[in-house]
Amino acid sequence: MSTRTKPSSRESSPALRRARRFVPSAIALVFVSGWGWMASSSEARAQGPAAIATANLAEATPARFDVHVNDLPDQGIPAVAPWKVIPLDPDYRGGWVVVGDLTGDGMAEIVSARNGVPATDVHYTSSVVVHRLDGSVLWKWGDPDARNAIHHDVACQIHDLDGDGRNEVVVAADRRVVVLDGATGRELRQFEIPKDASDCITFCNLSGGDRPSDMLVKTRYGQIWAYDAVGNLLWTVAKPGGYRTAHQPFPIDLDGDGRDEIIAGYAALNHDGTLRWRLPDEACRSGGHADAIRRFRDGDRPDDKRLLLTHCGGNRMDMLDGNGKVIWCVTGLHFESVFFGELDRELPGREIVVDVCHQPWGQQPLLVLDEQGRLLGRYMTMRSRQHRLVDWFGTGEDLIFCGQTRALLDAKGRKRARFDTPMPDGALGADNAGTLRYMIHLADVTGDGRPDLVVNTVPGTAVWIFKSEKGAKCLSPDRLTMPFNATLY
Repeated sequence: MSTRTKPSSRESSPALRRARRFVPSAIALVFVSGWGWMASSSEARAQGPAAIATANLAEATPARFDVHVNDLPDQGIPAVAPWKVIPLDPDYRGGWVVVGDLTGDGMAEIVSARNGVPATDVHYTSSVVVHRLDGSVLWKWGDPDARNAIHHDVACQIHDLDGDGRNEVVVAADRRVVVLDGATGRELRQFEIPKDASDCITFCNLSGGDRPSDMLVKTRYGQIWAYDAVGNLLWTVAKPGGYRTAHQPFPIDLDGDGRDEIIAGYAALNHDGTLRWRLPDEACRSGGHADAIRRFRDGDRPDDKRLLLTHCGGNRMDMLDGNGKVIWCVTGLHFESVFFGELDRELPGREIVVDVCHQPWGQQPLLVLDEQGRLLGRYMTMRSRQHRLVDWFGTGEDLIFCGQTRALLDAKGRKRARFDTPMPDGALGADNAGTLRYMIHLADVTGDGRPDLVVNTVPGTAVWIFKSEKGAKCLSPDRLTMPFNATLY
């Protein structure tokens, strides 16, 4: 493990220390043209030129640490046992898991889904099983003669679609959306959707009501359809802004009018589906599509907002404002999921953690950046997807939970805790043979306001729940990843 020592407070001011830490040998900054496009009525107009700070992280030297997680010792750190271990139903278990309270008792249930795959990059939800926390089955739905494994989101979500205070399970099955009563699995209603428009479901507020009662469905990369809660088509858009769709469109009220705009990929749509803006050509030149989209900072005006967006296949991650202007970007690697938090209170701003995919097993980086995109540290992992940030010890500083590693990592190259995931009897079978990929989610399982850790595998085997006893009570949608609009990206 290589580390860099911080200068002491007697050597320089915080600003000078920070400037010294990021010398040109660590990250080279270049500037490119930053033209973006915004829609004004039916006409597109230039957003205007801007300098975009760009860093190639494939060539960057981390300022703090560069270490493989297998080289980090387990001695002296806590080993956390699971609070609950739930073997999933052997006939219905799937790699997709969402967690939320379906019975109204304040405790969560575990929802697992399988997916039918009739063609490449086409899939739909085929079956659902719901488990109580004691492992018993609450209800089942659908035909489980389908695939357990996944490499994508499955269109199965938990949401109070009706606004009656009780959650439903909403799925995009083959050419239809089905709304199921959360407590019983009874079908409440369904409506038709186009063929292959079952890649994911995203809830949003397009109508300006008091809650997100509208929904988006989409094909894998080509087209989005917006519906209200009872299935009336509101609009549809193919190739938003001329580019592929995001894996999961991101609803956000950019202008404060009470209705969501949709970051649909490399473009943003107004609530009525018209084009609001698209990224500058320079940002999209490498192709690909939007993977993860996060709201990094809110603000009263679009100019004040900040969004993080990763480009799958484009080897790029952008920090944007709410008008689609690129503030800075990093390039050179296949960035996928990104989260942010307070990982080190000694550093100004918040830190960013992004995983890098499509690398050989055992050589997949998990990167820690400052909020200007400068590389602080690099963990090399067996598999870097997925990760989440959580203040597990209640210290005010977040730690990184890496799914495959099943450990908490900090912003200084150290392992802080490890988590045991004993495989229960009967959890392995023909449908989940081979290497298991471990996934991590944050959900308030116990109803105490703290994000608990939920681990599952792909293909599906079991679910391990680690109850947060000391962690901060932080259920912000920017942090909590379930149950609303759950995504692997």
